[in-house]
Amino acid sequence: MGSLGAILKHPDDLYPLLKLKIAARQAEKQIPREPHWSFCYTMLHKVSRSFAFVIQQLGPDLRNAVCIFYLVLRALDTVEDDTSIATDVKVPILIAFHRHIYDRDWHFSCGTKEYKVLMDQFHHVSTAFLELGKNYQEAIEDITKRMGAGMAKFICKEVETVDDYDEYCHYVAGLVGLGLSKLFHASGSEDLASDYLSNSMGLFLQKTNIIRDYLEDINEIPKSRMFWPRQIWSKYVNKLEDLKYEDNSVKAVQCLNDMVTNALMHAEDCLKYMAALRDLAIFRFCAIPQIMAIGTLALCYNNIELFRGVVKMRRGLTAKVIDRTKTMAGVYGAFFDFASMLESKVDKNDPNATKTLSRLEAIQKTCRESGLLNKRKSLLRNGNGYGSTMILFLVILFGIMFAYLSANRQNN
Repeated sequence: MGSLGAILKHPDDLYPLLKLKIAARQAEKQIPREPHWSFCYTMLHKVSRSFAFVIQQLGPDLRNAVCIFYLVLRALDTVEDDTSIATDVKVPILIAFHRHIYDRDWHFSCGTKEYKVLMDQFHHVSTAFLELGKNYQEAIEDITKRMGAGMAKFICKEVETVDDYDEYCHYVAGLVGLGLSKLFHASGSEDLASDYLSNSMGLFLQKTNIIRDYLEDINEIPKSRMFWPRQIWSKYVNKLEDLKYEDNSVKAVQCLNDMVTNALMHAEDCLKYMAALRDLAIFRFCAIPQIMAIGTLALCYNNIELFRGVVKMRRGLTAKVIDRTKTMAGVYGAFFDFASMLESKVDKNDPNATKTLSRLEAIQKTCRESGLLNKRKSLLRNGNGYGSTMILFLVILFGIMFAYLSANRQNN
């Protein structure tokens, strides 16, 4: 749960945090008993707790398909990310990965921690995949094949231009958007969304991750991973790694703001995609990550700390997003609030200030024209329902109750 200091500062976080904690424990109890499905859902909880929680809201068949789709692509990504694998070994695996998912005996040892476990025991994922409906299997195979080929292409090619950047993001994330749209349609719950809007959903998330993970990627051992396009960063420094040095702080922030401005171009497409969804569970599944993305961009913008450590939304705000994202009114409200937060951070002397403000104004205009902004509760303004003393008391009480329940469970 969030730190006591953060809860005292943001008392409205407490209730959503408690709800999220309880929901997460409930989700863990719903893990299937069959060994292969148990492995898949347990692994899903380990590699992405927030995703594992949101996916639980989907219907059983679609939930299983999305779980396997995620794990297959996570495994593919693990191969791509492992910089210790020689190129002549890595490329054939990426290209053939869509065939390996049909082989119950295939595995390939790479990655670290939980990702190594996923790769070493990939036969569980293949076994589960083979139990999915044919329409789900075909969608997953198609996207895996296209993504593997795209990843292989960029193993031997650097991200030079903004077009390269968009193409790379399409292969590793835009195709995820296309695949999910196919799975939603195959379930009978949604119309088939356009490839253009589906791609934008993936690009908005991927570009946010690439921006946020700059320091982790540049410090990767034995070899840096460099996804920021040279066309952007070369306007500010001679080498991409120069952005992390204190002497280049001003240029680093300007480059960061340029990258955030580029990502914002996809926000309006994301709003269009989400507004067309009919199924509530699918809507929440799609909307929560998108709100997290624009919130993360708002935190990263003009923030030198991105080049010093980790910048991410506090857990309480994340819990609020998960708790309150139930309607398009909430989505429009969140996008409007975070766009306004980002707007307040724009320095008019920044080289890209005009373009940044223009993109933010377009997002805000779309949200206003929805006519739904007055039908939501702001994520960024605290209510006056709790005092600090009451919050402290509730936190202590919850801690005692949690400890008691844990001890009682062990005794039983």
